[in-house]
Amino acid sequence: MSKRAIIQGVEIKQLRKMVDERGYLMEMLRADDAIFDKFGQCYVALNYPGVIRAWHYHKLQIDFWVVVKGEVKVGLYDAREDSPTKGVVNEFFLGENNPVLLKIPIGVLHGYKTVGVEPSLLLNFPTQPYNPAEPDEYRTPYDTEDIPYDWDIVMV
Repeated sequence: MSKRAIIQGVEIKQLRKMVDERGYLMEMLRADDAIFDKFGQCYVALNYPGVIRAWHYHKLQIDFWVVVKGEVKVGLYDAREDSPTKGVVNEFFLGENNPVLLKIPIGVLHGYKTVGVEPSLLLNFPTQPYNPAEPDEYRTPYDTEDIPYDWDIVMV
């Protein structure tokens, strides 16, 4: 399968800022959106430039990410045995310059790196609330050789 294919179950919703002299309003996720699954909780993560938060996946929850401040580079890797896109890597850039909602399906390894010179704020709307007694989070080091992805900035 081509590495340019979108991983099965990954979806993008382009967000729109409604701008006027006061600033802007941007809806991110609505219960009547086709991309919506269910609400579990919402949280925000502040991330310093250059910090890599990767890799992990979930067995129970779907993540919905929006970056409302700064910019992040997101890496996704499909390691699901039963997936037609097994082995596919995707990369997305989310942030103020590209306001999108990214849906990350169950079982897909994911992570991100804040790029640029300012911290980023990432909002997540997972479909399950966090359970500290039994966290639904399975980790792999960001620099594992099992995932063909490079977190460095690519100079073109």
